[in-house]
Amino acid sequence: QVQLVESGGGLVQAGGSLRLSCAASLSSGSITSMGWYRQAPGKQRELVAAIARDGMTNYADSAKGRFTISRDNAKNTVALQMNSLKSEDTAVYYCSADCRTIGTTRYWGQGTQVTVSS
Repeated sequence: QVQLVESGGGLVQAGGSLRLSCAASLSSGSITSMGWYRQAPGKQRELVAAIARDGMTNYADSAKGRFTISRDNAKNTVALQMNSLKSEDTAVYYCSADCRTIGTTRYWGQGTQVTVSS
């Protein structure tokens, strides 16, 4: 079992910055990939950025050049630094963590609202 607690969402003006953080607590297994997804009203949840345990990253095209994902393996935390925010970045952002025991299970945080005003 993995519990994810997110923080850092809020309201920001277009062009501004926000930093999202997520801390994972687990009772067994190990966390492999961690990531951030988002879901805007009426849209499907989509990947924003993901980071493997070895630090390899993957970004959505919309996030490249503006967002940076990072993690601390010792603390099981992941962060998303978001710069040059746009109104279309408005969404609920979810932290994810893939936990490997026998198989691999993806866990989700409760979500944090990011609203960018234009």
